[in-house]
Order: sequence, then C-alpha cells, then structure tokens
Amino acid sequence: MKTLITNIQELLQIRDVSIRKVSGAEMAILPSIKNAYLLIENDLIADFGSMQNCPNFEVDTKIDATGKVVLPTWCDSHTHIVYAGNRVQEFVDRINGLSYEEIANRGGGILNSAKILNETSEEEIYNQSKVRLVEVMRQGTGAVEIKSGYGLTVEGELKMLRVIKKLSENFPIKIKATFLGAHAFPTEYKENHSGYIDLIIYEMLPKIAGENLADYIDAFCETGYFSVEETERIMEAGKKHGLIAKIHVNQFNAINGIAACVKHKALSVDHLEVVTDEDIEVLKNSETMPVALPSCSYFISIPYTPARKMIDAGLPLALATDFNPGTTPSGNMNFVVATACIKMKMTPEEAINAATINGAYAMGISETNGSITIGKKANLIISKEVTSFYQLPYAFGTDLIEAVLIDGKIIK
Repeated sequence: MKTLITNIQELLQIRDVSIRKVSGAEMAILPSIKNAYLLIENDLIADFGSMQNCPNFEVDTKIDATGKVVLPTWCDSHTHIVYAGNRVQEFVDRINGLSYEEIANRGGGILNSAKILNETSEEEIYNQSKVRLVEVMRQGTGAVEIKSGYGLTVEGELKMLRVIKKLSENFPIKIKATFLGAHAFPTEYKENHSGYIDLIIYEMLPKIAGENLADYIDAFCETGYFSVEETERIMEAGKKHGLIAKIHVNQFNAINGIAACVKHKALSVDHLEVVTDEDIEVLKNSETMPVALPSCSYFISIPYTPARKMIDAGLPLALATDFNPGTTPSGNMNFVVATACIKMKMTPEEAINAATINGAYAMGISETNGSITIGKKANLIISKEVTSFYQLPYAFGTDLIEAVLIDGKIIK
C-alpha cells in the first residue's frame, strides 16, 4: 500500500539522519521543506523531498496538501489516561480557594481516584479509557505513555496495567506503560512508608514483571509524598526488573530529587515547575530528558517550568500533557504546544521539537517516531489550510488539524 502526499505547503521536522534529541540552541531549529511531497509505503515513511524533484510514483492513494502543513504526530510522554470517574468536585473546590495539598489532606486527589478505580471493573475502566485514547489520537497524538498509579493496591495496579496493555493491543497508536505504584501512600500506610514500599518492591513488581506489563517505573518524588531516599529505593528495585525510571519531581519543591534521578540514569524527569541552578547543572551532559507539563500549570495555577532558563543553559526539553482526572483533564497536545509558546516563551520551533523528537526520546522510541525520517513510522498530522505553521500555536483555540495518519492510515 503506497500513499503519496503532494503539494505540501511546508513539511516540518525533516531529519535525513535520525537524531535522538535536540538541546539548547538546536531546539530553535526546525528543518523543513516548502512545496514538498511525502511517500508512505505501508506503515513507514519511504521518501520525501521538494515537489520539483518528485518522481512519478505508482501509488494507491494520493492526498493533495495544497496550503497545508505536514508534521510528525505528537509524542506525549507523560499521561494518566487510564482512570475511572472524574474529580469535577475538586475543580470547584479549587475555585473556592482550596489548594492541591488541602484537597489531598481531605482524602481527595490521588486517593480519591484510587478509591473510585478500585470500585470499578476492569472492563469499565477500559471502556472509559479508550474514549480518551481515541480523542487524543484525533487531536494528533501518535505515541503516548500511560501510567498506572490510581490503584495503590496490588490488584488495582495490575488492573490498570492490564487495561493499558489491552489498549496497546487494540489501537494502532504506540503505547508505553509505566508502573506508578509510588504515586501516593494509601491511608493504611500513611504512618508506615516502608511497609508500602515493601509492597511495591516485593509483591507488585514481581507480578508486573512476570506478566510483562510495564516498560518504565515512576514515583512522585515530592514533599509529603515520596522522599528522595524512598524514590531511590523504588528506582533501584525497578532496575532489577528491567524497568527504567521516569520520575515525577520538582512539582512544588526542589528537594534534590533531580540529582538522584540523574544518578540512577532516569530516562526523564517530569514536571519541573520549580528548578534551581543546581538542578540545571546536574542535568547538563546527562542522558535524562527534562519534561514540562504546561497544561497542568494552567489548570491548577502553579508556576510554569522555566523553559527559557533551561534551554538557554543548553538543556533539552520535552512537552507532555499530564492528562489525568485531577490536575490536567485534557490530553490535547495542541494546547500544550500553544501554552508553551504563550506562557513559557518557547518559540514555535522549540515547542514543536519538544513535542515531537524530544517527546519520542522521553518515551524511548526515538528510532521509530518523532521526525520525518525515511524508515520511521508514517505517523503524521496534516493541517487545514494555514498561512504558516506559526498559526498552530497562535490560533490556540481553533482545531487546525484536517487529518491524522497513524501507521500510514487516516484515523477516522
């Protein structure tokens, strides 16, 4: 099956040689071809170039992209798409003046989601989650990481990870699964942290590894949640089961968690609303990808990740949604890219790099996703007619996507 897209106004994120990530000043460079073509063979990118050099291909389908921009689909490296119910009341509570911490202390937040999830059947969790997955695919996401963490019991965490696996089996989108049993301490372990961590390490992890249910391991490293030392125990245990770390850190406080993550060669450190000069120095020359979640900052009115400071210091940065029921009930990467430009002062080039090639790195899928490169997956966004790709973040409330292709096929 061959598909040819012709007359593309601008083909973005072209990389003749597949690179893993871009950092610092490189993030402002977004290679492109104007008046371009792109050839898809089955589920892979087979060729691309300028229309004036377009060969006379024999193809099954032609798509005319006159006046339209084509770019790789978004790689959303941090989500909690699998959950049950919602936390609408907490949204209203925050409007009425309660903080995130106050809501959590009243039994809300993560513990509220855990209660609902453990009372909901696996089939119903799957049915609710697949609706959200289809929605983000239509919004241009072609690869997504999904975390557990709303079970906080052996069976609850396994149930979530089995749902993630079933979604991966039933939908064409690339899905990576992360075990986040260390999302919060259940009420019964509030005064017995080591007991819950033992449950994670000695009961949850062996079963998860035995069923091959996760690619990564995560922990909420934060004051009032998991300490740096506790997070290190979890990272070390995950490593023994072949699970690389991707850690929530520096959302509200800087507690030297980033240094611990770099020491343990975490693939990514996520949130980073609070970042110190020491954190930036630690991240320099490391293999750990910083990940910002701007729609979380938008929704719960906390500071935004200091993107300009980090990029100007030479760091890479990825963008993700944090799609979850409590602090970011949206998986719209288009809004994330726009918010990064508007609130974090990233250029459109930087934001698109952060949401594609660097997002792929933060998911461990750089070899197959994140750029227009021959041999990579034909996961593409075709825009509606636009004046330039700058219009994508500029018109932040407008749906400018005409079509999304995953594995070379248009998502209906």
